[in-house]
Amino acid sequence: MSRVTRLSGRLRRAVTSLAAGITLVGLTTLPAATARAQHDERAVIQYTEYGIPHITAHDYSGLGYGYGYAAAKDNLCVLADAYLTVNGERSRYLGPQAPANPGLGVASDSLTSDLYFQRTKDSGIVDKLARQTAPTGPEPEVRLMVRGYTEGYNRYLRETGRHGISDPACRGKAWVRPITALDVYRHVYAITTVNGTGGVMDGITKAQPPGPSTGKRTETSVEAAAQDRSAQQELPEHAAAKLAAGIRHARGDGKLGSNAIGVGSQGTTSGRSVLLGNPHYPWQGPRRFWQSQLTIPGKLNVSGAGLLGFPAVMIGHNDNVAWSHTVATAATYGLYEVPLVPGRPTSYLVDGKPEKMTSHRVRVRVRGADGALDTVQRTLWDTRYGPVISAGPGSVPLPWGKTAYTVRDANASNLRALNTWMGLGRSKDTGDVQRTLSRSLGVPWVNTIATDRRGTALYADIQVVPHVTDDLAKRCNTPLGAQIFPMSGVSVLDGGRGDCAWGRDTDAVAPGILGPRRLPALTRTDYVTNANDSPWLANPRAPLTGYPRGVGDINTPRSARTQETILTAERRLEGTDGLPGKGFTGRSMARTLFSDHSRVAQLAAGDTAKMCRAFPGGRAPSSSGPVGVGTACRALAAWDGRYTLDSRGSLLFERFVLQAAKVKGGPWQTPFDPKNPIGTPNTLATQNPDVQRAFGDAAAELKHAGIAFDAPLGSHQYVTRGGARIPVHGGPNALGVLNVLAPVWDPKAGHTDVTAGSSFLQITEFTGWGTPRAATLLTYSQSSDPTSAHHSDQTKLFSRGEWVRERFTQREILASPKLATQTLTGE
Repeated sequence: MSRVTRLSGRLRRAVTSLAAGITLVGLTTLPAATARAQHDERAVIQYTEYGIPHITAHDYSGLGYGYGYAAAKDNLCVLADAYLTVNGERSRYLGPQAPANPGLGVASDSLTSDLYFQRTKDSGIVDKLARQTAPTGPEPEVRLMVRGYTEGYNRYLRETGRHGISDPACRGKAWVRPITALDVYRHVYAITTVNGTGGVMDGITKAQPPGPSTGKRTETSVEAAAQDRSAQQELPEHAAAKLAAGIRHARGDGKLGSNAIGVGSQGTTSGRSVLLGNPHYPWQGPRRFWQSQLTIPGKLNVSGAGLLGFPAVMIGHNDNVAWSHTVATAATYGLYEVPLVPGRPTSYLVDGKPEKMTSHRVRVRVRGADGALDTVQRTLWDTRYGPVISAGPGSVPLPWGKTAYTVRDANASNLRALNTWMGLGRSKDTGDVQRTLSRSLGVPWVNTIATDRRGTALYADIQVVPHVTDDLAKRCNTPLGAQIFPMSGVSVLDGGRGDCAWGRDTDAVAPGILGPRRLPALTRTDYVTNANDSPWLANPRAPLTGYPRGVGDINTPRSARTQETILTAERRLEGTDGLPGKGFTGRSMARTLFSDHSRVAQLAAGDTAKMCRAFPGGRAPSSSGPVGVGTACRALAAWDGRYTLDSRGSLLFERFVLQAAKVKGGPWQTPFDPKNPIGTPNTLATQNPDVQRAFGDAAAELKHAGIAFDAPLGSHQYVTRGGARIPVHGGPNALGVLNVLAPVWDPKAGHTDVTAGSSFLQITEFTGWGTPRAATLLTYSQSSDPTSAHHSDQTKLFSRGEWVRERFTQREILASPKLATQTLTGE
């Protein structure tokens, strides 16, 4: 049974013991539970403002039960769509041409997605990993959480029934079904591999061998092929550059990114620490965050958010430590180029000896236009290194000819991620955080930034990285690898040589990945940061070097957002940012983030306004002819360089920056100098005709969309909820704004909506006394269900630049004027 009630039984006593005599009063009460109900009590969910659940249970199974129930209540359709996807059944219910789920990989359509995920199911890899014991398999606590989560999710679905679902996106749909623990593990596995094999689904499912050769095969031809290294292919330079760009885009330049600033005792007014967590993630789909607090009295008490379907707090804090993540630059996969046996395109040579590829006949059920079901079959191919692919990131063709390309994903054996986040939730200090990361090596593709009550700040890029040292890359990269490895860190190794296999470290939990001793980490008492650049300048006062290129680069240009992140920390520590005093507090960190200051505007807005005023007759050159820009010049001259709702001129500058990014050689007059990485490049090249044309093209874009040059940003940057537009502040990554948004641009209408950007915002401050003080904000709100009261309530707060006061202690929770309590008993 499910009810809204007073807390009862053993769990009531456990929860109220935290509140020392405070009486819980919910919004609604029902009669006290029976003795049996008290005995069967599994979880208590206390809801406070904005629908944030505080879940308390006796054990991990009960905690997962409450989590699964509450998560399904808010986001059932998104979760059901994820389980439909990882089970390879989209074509069966939605049709083969239906869009794939973009949150779980890159696929051209649902059939491609289904073939990929059915291949994963047929391989049995998730089943195998789920059966293993820790450290390679799930820890006992994780198993209990997942089992409870499954039962809680299924209970909510059973109570509502398909036709009682409030969200029209899946109400009454046959594909909404009960789940198993294996479904949860498949979903977790899909997320861990999303930046590896999940980024080349089309390449894997469309790779087919060339037609049979009519030439006579002899042993001599096999030997000749084994010795002929010239058979390896060298793609044209532009194709290699496109492949490298596709790799960078898939890694985070697209819709994934983040900022984090961890400030230690020397950088705060309290002498303890402050953490800013600001992940930039999709606002729709399974990579939405969902906020909660998870408590087992005496064992666990952690608050924050996790990706939907992950029964854990992935970004958050407990009583002693706070942490966040940023998408890392490390390449989590690599390619191999294997020489083929002449006349036998599905056999390849390793050290001169033929090996047969493994074939997999994958079958997917497909619904036709008439509603009838049919079966699509396709044979897919594997080598010892991984699946054969026909294209890489960026859809760059990788031909299957004299050689074939395969992809090896370093996360292919990673079902350890939940172990990592469970361990982080129990950490006592940043040392514990680093030990957890090192022991489990389960973080799939992100950095970690953490602070603790003692005033220590930690940056750690301790995650899954292929064991490809610079020496191995130098010895074994093929011609293509030699082109793209310096640009991207992704290797393309010679699969014809056994000595080109990935290495193994004794301190690594799994073979083929770098051990933690090779991975960069930095502990400071002033600050550490990351904004999706490499580890090099986590703190420019102590640059990190000496790590393999596969982890990241050094002495290369930093993004404008990285510059802004570092300058934000430095200015506050020096007291030169216009705020009172020196050093961070939680309040000053919040004001800094929502100042929406643009680093690129700081560097170029003034020069842009001068260039605008210098155009003859007030007309700028553009690709479509001269365009009048008189009012644009005045708007830019008066603009303060911020992306607030009422800023005027900011939208024009945004379009200009995006156009100027296409200028060959870049739009800057002073190039990057590794001796001044935060100050260069700089000085807009206003005399460059291509830069001038970029400005004219930006002006033409606004005119074509009917937008005035001096229109307020909030009038044209918004999200739509319930048919109403909610204006939002912030800007695209290229502007160097910490509060990143990725709005969709329509040439005829301008910005139409926001698809990604700042998501779960967290500021946690440790002081010398009491529990941590935290402010949070889930920009797109807790529920994806448009009928929910919590579908847009926090989005409206975000629009106004307001935060949610976190309620962490029982005293704070019980004081909530919106408190409602739900007790879940067993059945």
